[in-house]
Formats: sequence, structure tokens, C-alpha cells
Amino acid sequence: MTKITTAKTAGFCFGVSRAVSLVEKLAAQGKKVATLGPIIHNTRLVEQLRVKGIRPVGSLDEVQPDEMVVIRSHGVPAAVYRELQRRGLPYEDATCPFVAKIHRTVAAVPEDGMVLIAGDRTHPEVLGITGHCKAPYFVFSDVDELRRQLENVPDFSKKQAVMVSQTTFHKEKWEKCAEFMKRHYTNAGIFDTICNATVSRQEEAQQLAGQSDLMVVIGDRKSSNTAKLYEICSAHTDAVLIEGASELPKELLSGRDFIGITAGASTPAGIIKEVLETMSETVKDFENEEFSFEEELEKSFKTVSNGQKVVGTVVGIAPNEIQIDIGTKHAGYVPLHELTDDPNARAEDLVKKGDELNLVVVRVNDVEGTVQLSKRRYDALEGFEKVQKAAEENTILEGTVTEVIKGGVIVSSNGVKIFVPGSQATINRGGSLDGLLKQKVQLRIIEMGRGRRRPVGSIRSVALEEHKQQVEKFWNEIEVGATYTGKVKSMTDYGAFVDLGGVDGMVHVSELSWKRIKTPSEVVKIGDELTVYVKDFDKEKGRISLGYKKMEDHPFEIFKANYHVGDIIEGPVVSVTDFGVFVEIMDGVDGLVHISQLSYERVNKVSDLYKAGDVVKAKIIGIDDERKRISLSIKETLEPPVKPAEEKKDEEEEIPEIHVEGVTIQRADD
Repeated sequence: MTKITTAKTAGFCFGVSRAVSLVEKLAAQGKKVATLGPIIHNTRLVEQLRVKGIRPVGSLDEVQPDEMVVIRSHGVPAAVYRELQRRGLPYEDATCPFVAKIHRTVAAVPEDGMVLIAGDRTHPEVLGITGHCKAPYFVFSDVDELRRQLENVPDFSKKQAVMVSQTTFHKEKWEKCAEFMKRHYTNAGIFDTICNATVSRQEEAQQLAGQSDLMVVIGDRKSSNTAKLYEICSAHTDAVLIEGASELPKELLSGRDFIGITAGASTPAGIIKEVLETMSETVKDFENEEFSFEEELEKSFKTVSNGQKVVGTVVGIAPNEIQIDIGTKHAGYVPLHELTDDPNARAEDLVKKGDELNLVVVRVNDVEGTVQLSKRRYDALEGFEKVQKAAEENTILEGTVTEVIKGGVIVSSNGVKIFVPGSQATINRGGSLDGLLKQKVQLRIIEMGRGRRRPVGSIRSVALEEHKQQVEKFWNEIEVGATYTGKVKSMTDYGAFVDLGGVDGMVHVSELSWKRIKTPSEVVKIGDELTVYVKDFDKEKGRISLGYKKMEDHPFEIFKANYHVGDIIEGPVVSVTDFGVFVEIMDGVDGLVHISQLSYERVNKVSDLYKAGDVVKAKIIGIDDERKRISLSIKETLEPPVKPAEEKKDEEEEIPEIHVEGVTIQRADD
């Protein structure tokens, strides 16, 4: 059974349909019409229109006084518009919107710039484009010619240049040219101006050709886009180009399992239908196929309305917009600002050709055949539905605080701006809102607002629930000795209160330092992060006593690690007592010099020798680890006194020798 598939893009594009409809409407009003060149490249249709009083002319000189001039979809040079105005001739402009956009693009290039045009230099569309260039230009047909042409342009890299294409240019050839320019001339602006319909038509023709035994291409041989379709199809399968049913080579249909049909943008639906009916008679199995050409044609002319949600395919990417195929004859586009809120984003970084996007119709221009679309607004509509559902189900939303305004903050969630009053923005009413800016938050919708379009939310309600859960969890898990890290929340003279995560505990002033301090502010300040441990707690009263000092930080432990018995230290006298003086060895550690260790001489009154502040040297003579006491001696750092010779003589007076007849008596120690 032979299967015949007709491309959904076959037949008139919007620009051609618009031009033909315009001249037929003028003729129906009884006006004579002169088109500047054939209204479309289809000899049969042009002859049918001639019968209705619509004739093509080669120049304005051929226009009769009673004729209305119509500029065809290919467009004309700027000089033609000026001549029409000079002569005062009435005219209608049927230039394709895509072609008109190219005119505006090239006209914006300054005289010292450069315009590069991909296309057929003899084609009327290209002639019209060149007629809008103020800057020098050249036309090229492929990447090799582009390369050769650029070699003849001195200092091209320094020029303000743009590259555009004929709307019916071969898509694959254009991509090779664009890739070459991006690689070698990064300063040039590259505008993909191939018509969306042309892109879709060529891509569908290529895909259909890859699936078919035979491709039948219908269109006038003078039509540029028809010729390109035939070229594309021929590269993938057997193909034949015909202008009508009479040229259909019936013998080629024999033995084919899959036959594809496509048609150029200037091929009337009537001609396509005739070819299809002829094929139906020739291919007997066709009557069993579930295919309706009329239905497919009707689908291609479906329309859209403002606010409608559509699904579109990215077919082109430009610096300031992306082109979209939404399955209608309209040229769809999404301006960059309707694609994203990020002012620094680039379209080519956000999407790629072939991507499917959910969009909403912003504006339909049937006159120009365009439809403006928005992804950002679609996301906002989808987001609003999510916000509305969250309001109905009282569920939690996530968002980011984007603004701090009078009376509250603005939170962006799912693309929807939600107002949060100041009283609902923080757990503690009256809290500062500035710290919320650019922060991620959770909130509930408490009111949808007037017209259900101004949601009002509460961060506080969610925060309070979280706080309650944290408190319950904390009290269920707390135990003596447990360690927590928290921030100093407030201070009093007797201690610092630390936020342990929804629950506050107090570090007494005596627990903040091993040194003698009077207030917590000597050690910590509000906002400091402390690692503390639980010393005691009372769940019923909600009180927690925290410790901060660690034994390894005790000054005495540090002393033991750095000093030993026999070491000589130097320090100030910190206090004087009746039994001795206390000398500071290091921060937080004092040692006692007992009165007996002050001097080798007898000391009756300590204050006669030392006063507080005197700096002395002392020797460590004892360390009591258990009572954490240190004994010092100043005396042992001094030289022992030397006794006078007289005193020594008194103490060791010699006993004179006694001689008694042959006996000598001496001192016993002799």
C-alpha cells in the first residue's frame, strides 16, 4: 500500500497569501491594479489575476493614471518609494514583514560600515534589500564566495558590519556562513533573516524526503524557494519538480511505498489539490489512506488571539529576539525582554533551535502577519496559578525578596510578585526588613487581593511554625554536656544570652573567661558565634545554663605547660599582705612569695619592702597541682650576703698554745 504524505507547510506562506488577498480585494472594489513585477512567482496564478484587472508592470513608467500600484511581497528599493511619492501615485505595500525587517536592519548600518547579503543577486528580493543599503555591500551565494569577497575588503574587521540573508536562502548554507563569520570576524552582527515559514518548509521537506521513496515538489520554476526545496529533496531521495498536475510523471509513482509532497511558498492551494487528486487516481491504494488534504490546509491557516497559550518551536535566534513557529501562517517572535528578566542575558545562551517553548500571545498583527509572544508572561500566568492554588490549599511557597518598600517587602515566587506587610515579614514584629533583601524565604498566601491579582503573603506565619518545631525538637534532644554553636543575642551585666536555634541559653559572666572580668562585653559582643555546652537546664521553666570556658584553656593548665620548678619569672606585684606578696606570672596566674622568701634578712613588715606595681624577679620553688597554688622566692634570685671578717674572727678566735715543759697544748681542731 502506497502511503502519500503532504507537508503541512506546503503552499502559500503568509506574505504571499497576504499579497494575493490584497490585490484580489482591490479588484473586487472595482480598482485596476498594477503590481511592480509578478505578484508571486507562479505564472498560472498571475494569468488568472490578469483576467480580474490585475497586471504586472516592469516599472512605474508603465503604470496607467487610473491604476493602483501594489508593491509585491519581495519588496522594492528605497528609491521606488521616493519616486512613488514624487509622482503622487497611490500605492499599497504588500512587502512581506520578514523582508521589511531586513530593509530596516541594513538601512541602520552607517555609510562607513558594511552589509553582507546571502542570496541570489538577481532575485527581486535581494535587489530590494540592496536598494535600502547606505553602506557598501556585496552579495554571496555560499561560504566559499563569502570568504573570497571578504579577502577583497581592506580592514573589514574594523568596520561596523552586519550579515543578513534572503528570506528563502538555503538554511544549511546560511549556517555554514554564520559559523565562518563567528569564527573569523567576531565583530560582525549576524542576523538570521531566513523566513520562519521557509525554515520550517525546508526542514520538513528534508525530513519528509528522508522517509520517502519519491518527493513531488510543486511550484513555479522561477520561484527561488521552490528551487531550493527541489535541491534539498534531491539530495535525499528521488525528486521531481512540477508546476501543475499535467506535468505529473505518472510512471514515477509506480512501485513507490512512500511518496512525499511539498510545495513552494507561491504555489496556490488549488494547484496542490489538483496534483493530489491526480495522484489519488493513479495510486489506487490512496483511497484507503486516512488523509484529508483539506483538513491539513485548514490547520495551516489556523489563527491565534491575544492572551492565548501556545506551544512554539524555536526556528531562529537573533541578538534581540528569537523566531518561533507556532503552526500558523504568522511569523512568531519573542523579544529578548519577553524571554527573560535578566538584562545581561543573551538569547543564544537561553535557547537553541528546535527547542519547544510554552508561550502566551501578546499581540497579533494580521496586517504584517506577525505575532508577538512571551515566555516570561506565560511563566507568570503559570506561576499565578501555582500561587492561587497555594492560597486555596494553604501550602508553603518559596521565593526571593526582591524589594524592600514602604510598609513591607516584595517577594518573587514562580514569577509572581507577592506583597508581604512589615508585620508579616519577620518573627518579631517591628524587626528590620533590610536584612531580608535578596534572601530566599518561605511564605504563605493570606490574601489574594482585589481581583485575585494582588497576592498578600506572610513570612512570619511560616517562620513561627518552624520556630515551634525547632523548639520542640531542641527540648526533646537536650542533655547535660551537649555542645551547641549559637550567636550572642543579648547581654546583661551578669551574663550573655546565646541563641541555640530558636531557644536561648545563658552563659554566666563567670563562665565567659578564666580571667577576672566585670561584664560580658569584655569578652563577647552581640552577633558573636560561640561554641557552648549545657551545664544544666530546666525544661519546665525553659532555662538553660551554658558553659563556655574549657579546662584546657584554664590559665593554670597553660602555666603548667610552659613553666617548671626552678624557672625564673619576672612580673608585677599585684597585692601585698602581712604574710607576703603575690606576683603575676602570666595572665590569670599569680604566685605567692612568702615573707620568709622575700629576703635573706629578717623582714618585719612586707610593705616596707614592696608595694603593688613593683616589678620583681622570682624563682618558682613549688607547684601545688591540686590546690592550683604556686610558691615563689625572691630571696633565691639574690646573692647570699657575705659576713664581715671581724665577725668571723670573733666566732673563730684562736686558743693560744700553752707550753709546759716539753708539752704543747693546742686547739682541739688542730
